[in-house]
Amino acid sequence: MQFTAESYSNEPVRYPALHAMDLFAEGAAVTERYRNMVLNRVNDSCLRLAVFDETYRWHFHPTSDELFLVVDGCLAIELPGGRELRLKPWQAVTIPAMTHHRTRAIGRTVNLCFEKRGAETVFIDSP
Repeated sequence: MQFTAESYSNEPVRYPALHAMDLFAEGAAVTERYRNMVLNRVNDSCLRLAVFDETYRWHFHPTSDELFLVVDGCLAIELPGGRELRLKPWQAVTIPAMTHHRTRAIGRTVNLCFEKRGAETVFIDSP
């Protein structure tokens, strides 16, 4: 499965410039097991809020770095070769473009993600 830059570019932005965002309330309002939404745009990048309690598929982004900032819970980011990063609240890491990775929530996890708006996601079976 592959999402195109065009499909990501068409995602609605929840908050335009000059509107305050209540990130705590946005995260608390999510009841689905997985929710990933664009909150705001900054130049050619976007701020996403991801709330989930499961494992996301192996994937990579061909042309965009991706910065994860955990605000609640614990996020494991699996990398090729068995390496794993575990982020707790207010810890962050940047995953460079073309890096194969898979995110896994340890319990319910709320994180912010900064990436190029319209970033393509390419799913793979395993690294």
